[in-house]
Amino acid sequence: MEKKWENLSLDEKQEEMFNRWLSPQNIEFANPSTEKAYKERVIRIKDVIQLKKKPDRIPVVLMVGFFPAFYSGITPQESMYDYDKLFSAWKKSVLDFEPDAHIGCFVPGPGKLFDILDYKLYAWPGHGVSPNLSYQCLEGEYMKADEYDAFIQDPSGFFRSVYLPRIFGTLDPLKQLAPLTNIIELPFTGGNILPYGLPDVQEALKALMDAGSDALKWAGTLGAFDKEMAEKGFPNFFGGATKAPYDTLGDTLRGTTGIMLDLYRQPNKLLKALEVITPLMVNMGVSMAKMNGNPIVFIPLHKGADGFLSDEQFKTFYWPSFRKLLMGLIEEGCIPFSYVEGGFNSRLEVIKDLPKGKAIWAFDLTDMEKAKEILGDSACVGGNMPITLLNLGTPQEVKEYAKKLIDSVGKDGGYLMMNGAVIDDAKPENIKAMIEFTKEYGVYK
Repeated sequence: MEKKWENLSLDEKQEEMFNRWLSPQNIEFANPSTEKAYKERVIRIKDVIQLKKKPDRIPVVLMVGFFPAFYSGITPQESMYDYDKLFSAWKKSVLDFEPDAHIGCFVPGPGKLFDILDYKLYAWPGHGVSPNLSYQCLEGEYMKADEYDAFIQDPSGFFRSVYLPRIFGTLDPLKQLAPLTNIIELPFTGGNILPYGLPDVQEALKALMDAGSDALKWAGTLGAFDKEMAEKGFPNFFGGATKAPYDTLGDTLRGTTGIMLDLYRQPNKLLKALEVITPLMVNMGVSMAKMNGNPIVFIPLHKGADGFLSDEQFKTFYWPSFRKLLMGLIEEGCIPFSYVEGGFNSRLEVIKDLPKGKAIWAFDLTDMEKAKEILGDSACVGGNMPITLLNLGTPQEVKEYAKKLIDSVGKDGGYLMMNGAVIDDAKPENIKAMIEFTKEYGVYK
């Protein structure tokens, strides 16, 4: 009799998620050779994650921002507003460079949606920054220092009635909505539903519907892109995404200054808020990965980097909730892909505390030999190809750096070639050199 999901071991759950990735639903491969190429690429990535000593070669994946737009001759702004151009540019990039996996075309985001909702958290191409540049986060205290209790008590209600009205100007009227938990019996229903009849609230809800229509078009493009790339033999590297709990608070709600003050002024409330956020972030990653039939969950790491927190602060405020997130993903068969922006040199001994062959750590400025020495017997490591080199160097210099990475951290398996930070306007010949050299030189004999 087939085991229920909850009765499977960690290894069995992971294998089941990989099997779903290997045999995607509703995909009609162009021919047997593209199906073979697709499966070989997935298995190559699976082998490196599971620390197999003899995969066929080192896999190579590109972490792209707006690079496909620049490469194809369109602006970042066009990629956010013209979904046909978005599709064509990202398709050209994958087919021309042929990485082992792509990361989809979700990065630009739906520009019209942001216009409709009057988005405040970011400036984006043509709206606060040049049409030819990437978007820029506009940090602020979108959750005030005295609002921890409200957030801890009801995070969903806080987001609906406080946070979203602050980051979406169009949704400001939603501040008038009562908590949904007030609607419990007949005598209490009418008054709590009443705000939905107010003209400004109805306008806000209409704007949400209009934004949802645009999001549907955008998501249709993303789905069509992933389908066509799979049918041509290229898997999407990501099944889902989430955030480290501390980064969720620090990036999105309190801002860098706010959360650094909270470390000293109200540490207990910060810890309680991290406890509340963690299961929400686990569910976000797991639900997306299972829906997409792909185990890898993207986690961009920001405020745990060297220099942001002392070692003791990292061990107290960042790592415990982050480890719970990682283990929550692992326990559901997912593979956390932690994209470590900045350096994590002082964190390596701490973060090795995970089950073997269940996670990927991709590094930017971290000492790769040290990372391999400390993490190599427990987790796959990747990254460290500098974007400064890809932007300003020569193909020969890129090849020499790739050789150094392969010789030092890739020789025994467990290494994934990847750029250390997201690529925007890099030299195409350098991207080509990184990928082609890895395929030629990074072969296990």
